[in-house]
Amino acid sequence: MHPSSGSPSDPRLSALRSRLSPAEPSPFPATGEGIRAHAAVSLILRGGPELDILLIKRAKAEGDPWSGHMALPGGRREGGDRDLLHTAMRETMEETGVHLQAWGVPLGRLGTVEPSTARLPLIAIHPFVFGVPEDTGAQVASREVDGVLWTPLSRFLDRSTHGTVEIPLGDVTRTFPCFHLEEGVIWGLTYRIFTNFLEVMETSEVQTSLGG
Repeated sequence: MHPSSGSPSDPRLSALRSRLSPAEPSPFPATGEGIRAHAAVSLILRGGPELDILLIKRAKAEGDPWSGHMALPGGRREGGDRDLLHTAMRETMEETGVHLQAWGVPLGRLGTVEPSTARLPLIAIHPFVFGVPEDTGAQVASREVDGVLWTPLSRFLDRSTHGTVEIPLGDVTRTFPCFHLEEGVIWGLTYRIFTNFLEVMETSEVQTSLGG
């Protein structure tokens, strides 16, 4: 069963859209200053009594620096992608079965994030925010994904989920800020994207409506 057609009419999403940078398609940025590749991820908000965000748990794979991590759907741009917005929608469809071109509406984009450690690839990640109808479902659609889940946005506003996590990096262990969820820990690049998103929400009516 397909979700309801048309743009989500939730006023919370309209309030959020007014605070985000436009998500219009744009040419691929040039690689430079050490950046060798570009990727796009989708922060997808589903309307309903609560706003939900779609998360994935990446499958464990040798050689994948994000193996087993909680993350947002997305991935590297490919030669056939028209632009980074298209990259985000294509990767989301391939990983979760959510057809953003048919079911969703782009609300805007967040600032680009890049790895801050030399152990990760030199890649720029471009986050796009989408709204989808409240009857939108998701499924594991790729062997690169171990699980998908809709998580209430209010959980990220709850200070009890904010904390730190110790991550072994070679011969040393470092402490990183994170969100502690029952399904896993969100840290690193995904944590930075969510932090940027919550900063945008602080100046919108969305957080007020959620009691933040």
